[in-house]
Amino acid sequence: MKSVFRLIVLFLLGIGCKNGDNLTFEPLRLDGEACGDCPAVSIQIPHALGGTQLSTTINTAIKEEIIAILNYDEEVDAGTIPEAMASFKKGYLELKKLYSDETIGWEATVAGEILYEDAQLLTIALDSYIFTGGAHGYSAKRLLNFDKKKSKELENEELFKKTEDFQLFAEIKFREQENIPREKPINHTGYMFEKDSFSLPENLGFTKEGIHLHYNPYEVASYADGPITLTLSYGEVREYLAKRPKY
Repeated sequence: MKSVFRLIVLFLLGIGCKNGDNLTFEPLRLDGEACGDCPAVSIQIPHALGGTQLSTTINTAIKEEIIAILNYDEEVDAGTIPEAMASFKKGYLELKKLYSDETIGWEATVAGEILYEDAQLLTIALDSYIFTGGAHGYSAKRLLNFDKKKSKELENEELFKKTEDFQLFAEIKFREQENIPREKPINHTGYMFEKDSFSLPENLGFTKEGIHLHYNPYEVASYADGPITLTLSYGEVREYLAKRPKY
């Protein structure tokens, strides 16, 4: 069956112009099929232009993250965002067929934005919300970091000279922010770090204010607590950074 998707590429005034060392992006929007039995799906992301190795790396990384978010059927090897959207729709329709009177409409949204960019570094945030029934949906943030000079996506460990040293410092600042006494276990006030040992989040990224640490719901706290964040200024973390932002 042929799936119908609306692909809307919006060119905003000035969006396609380069600004100094910044890359050129255009906003890209993809909406799921509009029908009574379709889940509501909306994707709005920055799309890198230029056809370079760097733009390909960025666009591929974003695509893979969105596929991972939407690909409901693990047996389906979705290779494109529309294929992942089709997988999400298929999952909803199959569930509705089994529980026609109980199935509530599914929803998926992903919104991307550029958090930071200089001549060498780029950080893109993907904010997603998924609802597939139950008491509530799930919101999450994914931070993607890129080395523009090497045209590669950076792993978290590549952001620091020694990740262990940065982690020790981040724990001190986390305890200060969350009022956790240094002599007490990290979970003393109700957090849920694995093995009662502080760990860095999966999502770290550059912002104008500093290094941003983002723990998604359930990562170290309950859903009711929402995301837990910590931003460390460049002045206090510069000695730990392998990659030096301009700030």
